[in-house]
Amino acid sequence: MAEIITPLEIPGDILAQIYGEARLSFPAECCGWLSGPAEGTSATTLRRCDNAQEAGGVGAIEGRTAERAYVIDGNDLLELNRSLDSDTPALIIYHSHPNGGAYFSPTDREVATSPWGDGPAYPVQQLVVGITDERVVEAALFAWSDNESGFIEIAKFQGAEI
Repeated sequence: MAEIITPLEIPGDILAQIYGEARLSFPAECCGWLSGPAEGTSATTLRRCDNAQEAGGVGAIEGRTAERAYVIDGNDLLELNRSLDSDTPALIIYHSHPNGGAYFSPTDREVATSPWGDGPAYPVQQLVVGITDERVVEAALFAWSDNESGFIEIAKFQGAEI
């Protein structure tokens, strides 16, 4: 049986805010999440986070700078977790790749997968924004596929001159 995964809707104004954040953070990776109604199909709120990679907190990847990794840490991570039981939970975690690629890297896959390898670490979709020093190249949305036992690309978004 074919598995059908429906991409959550990201309104154009929210996508533009993410692109703007990716530009402001460049050359570091930006990160945060989008929330929306628990039973809805669209993100309605953007929650920006500080990239805590260089602070060396929990989840930081040794030997990488904020240009090659992101970490949502501390109070931001607690708030993300609390949101999951609210009326407007986190629906999509986003981050940027300052090398221009909107792909879900092996590190992204590892971080987003449960430590037991049996599903996603959080019940959210994942948005990656590819940005260079000249423009946002594109963005791609990924979701957990039970059939694939991993993340698959489910939507693509045009870039922008930002």
